[in-house]
Amino acid sequence: MRDLTALPKAHLHVHLESTMRPTTRRELADAHGIRLPVTQPGFDGFRAFAEHNRLTRACLGRPEDFVRLAREFCADEAAQGTRYAEVTFTAASHGERLGDPEMPLASVLKGLDEGGQRHGLAWRLILDHSRRRSVERAWRTAELAAAHPQVVAIGMAGEERHSLAPFAEVLAHARETGLHLVHHAGEDAGPDSIREALGLGHAERLGHGIRVLDDPALTVEVARRGIALEVCPSSNVSLGLVPSLPQHPLPRLVGAGLTVTLNTDVPDVTGTTLTGEFRRAREVFGFDDVTLARMASAAVSASFAPEAVKTALHKGIDEWLTPAAGG
Repeated sequence: MRDLTALPKAHLHVHLESTMRPTTRRELADAHGIRLPVTQPGFDGFRAFAEHNRLTRACLGRPEDFVRLAREFCADEAAQGTRYAEVTFTAASHGERLGDPEMPLASVLKGLDEGGQRHGLAWRLILDHSRRRSVERAWRTAELAAAHPQVVAIGMAGEERHSLAPFAEVLAHARETGLHLVHHAGEDAGPDSIREALGLGHAERLGHGIRVLDDPALTVEVARRGIALEVCPSSNVSLGLVPSLPQHPLPRLVGAGLTVTLNTDVPDVTGTTLTGEFRRAREVFGFDDVTLARMASAAVSASFAPEAVKTALHKGIDEWLTPAAGG
């Protein structure tokens, strides 16, 4: 079996705040006088995770905090064989919380630029917005995204039972300005959330999308259109959305002919890396290296990376498979 760290990978679904190292979280919490739980709680749904995430976000208050987070993200991704990342950041929320609309995004871009150059990680940024929050903040998200060429997309996140309808004008405008659209759908809500994301939301990829299998006709449509699913198995289990990893629908998604990519989503909760997700797919589901390489390649193709980056990554994936092909 080949070394999965050496497999060139594109990471499409990971929230920057949730990549914070435990040591960094403790240090920043101490600096800001935040009391953290002694042990990480279990999660029985989205709301429990939201409280954990709130405390993590509260650890980010100064420009240097955001720069550090972004730099460390680049170092940690590169160490696990990620060559390109589209990392999600809730810029407008932090700006509103801190009373400085521009600082959080500017600081993250600085950290990503410095960390990416130092560690050889190509990257782009996605700005997300919670469905539970205001339309006004969604407009701010779109404005921030349009002002920075390193931001390639915006997306709606949060509890999927909240409709995208209030944000239709924002999403249409973002699309017209050249931004890509990627939304969470089909994770804690069913097929209707996927239909809405693809229709009203103009989604080009689906964050999670695992419940597409609840509707056979929709499964066929999504497969036919080649809409990539950003599947995050360990996250789904950790947040209580799937009972256990062996019960995860990942093999059925692959078997249905869907375009499947592997991602971490919230690595501070799952305790795993992108390489770890590939390793679990190998060990739990018995995926061979050809199947794993196919998922890595699918992520590259579905990404919004420059064509030169895509070409280099596809070449690297092919080379990763070459030794066994000849031997």
